Amino acid sequence: MTEQSDSNEQGDQVRPVAFIGLGMMGASIADKLVDWPGGLRVCDVNPDALTPFTDKGATGFASAGEAARGAAVVSIVVLNDQQVRSVVEDILASRGESDAPQVIAIHSTIHPQTAIDLAELCAAQGVLLVDAPVSGGAVAAKEGRLAVMIGGTDEAFAAVSEPFGTFAELVIHAGPVGSGTKMKLARNLLHFISFTAVTESQRLAEAAGVSLVDLGKVVRHTDSISGGAGAIMLRDTTAPIAPDDFWHGVFTHVRNLGEKDLSLALALGDELAVGLPLTALAYDNLGIGLGVGAGHDE
Repeated sequence: MTEQSDSNEQGDQVRPVAFIGLGMMGASIADKLVDWPGGLRVCDVNPDALTPFTDKGATGFASAGEAARGAAVVSIVVLNDQQVRSVVEDILASRGESDAPQVIAIHSTIHPQTAIDLAELCAAQGVLLVDAPVSGGAVAAKEGRLAVMIGGTDEAFAAVSEPFGTFAELVIHAGPVGSGTKMKLARNLLHFISFTAVTESQRLAEAAGVSLVDLGKVVRHTDSISGGAGAIMLRDTTAPIAPDDFWHGVFTHVRNLGEKDLSLALALGDELAVGLPLTALAYDNLGIGLGVGAGHDE
């Protein structure tokens, strides 16, 4: 493919985007960039993974460094910190002194310090780096509906916002380098603690003779209406709420309902000899976490 030289509204040449790592998530994300005006460059350790993209007009390369040459933005979706570091080092080693500025974006979930260290390494060569993990899973990736959490400078955020908009519905500037990954870890903490809570809920339901399949239907139905856990993520601080604050009444109501239902679930668990450790923790800590104190201590 001959890479395009379309121009943006300012008359500047639209440069290619490079994408390194075409596994399940990477391929779905990269697919949304095939029609990028400046062209798409792709690279993967599996040469066969390139074919679906080169068939659509992308340019395939054998190494990350080659793919990145001339690209304005280089997206990386590989397995772990070691692989990310190896790819970034290859890109930097392949750059020439006269190469145009570029932004390297790490979509892999890594340790925040790895992103910070690599950003410093990149800065020495005039390259910007952002950590840009995604949320939404395989379905959102295929539908172009991901959320991207970006840690980096304002300049870097501005450079990646347009290409990332091809595969994401929500592009958030989380703060300096490392912040995107920190936000992703906080988001996934909620995700997997919720999954663990599901297993506890199912044990109670099963012991009580309730259909787990029907329970799942109810959960999915009501969460689609209420918004699930995200529905209470409305404040910009976790500090205790003053009694005269608007949110005090809202979260006191939530706490009272929650403590009542949790106490009933704990009682049922005792009757059925089902251990509910997460439920007990929730009962003890719900009001404190909401910033209004535990109601059962009042």
